[in-house]
Amino acid sequence: MRGMCAAMLTLEAIILALAVPVMISVEDVGKPLALTTGLGLALLCILVAGSLRRPRAYVVGHAIQIGAIALGFLVPIMFFVGAMFAALWLGAFFLGRRIEDDKARWAREAAQDD
Repeated sequence: MRGMCAAMLTLEAIILALAVPVMISVEDVGKPLALTTGLGLALLCILVAGSLRRPRAYVVGHAIQIGAIALGFLVPIMFFVGAMFAALWLGAFFLGRRIEDDKARWAREAAQDD
């Protein structure tokens, strides 16, 4: 689960960082607001990707998805891009959880067979 979620957050960090120039030059968002929101969320993605060993990091990961979608108020296309990454994040989260549960079940079954 950690690997897939970390990959999603890393990719999302790149997209959020690339949204900063769009906010400034295309959407006329002020530099301070664009830098703090875009780069702030990107940095948070990287920090959370590195701390996914802790259960609380997943809560922050969910909050990042809300923040990415909320960037749509500054750059309307981010409603779509944020929702897309939220779907990928949730897919990685739930699929990863299912894979870990299956691995644990297989390990228990293998231990019972021995």
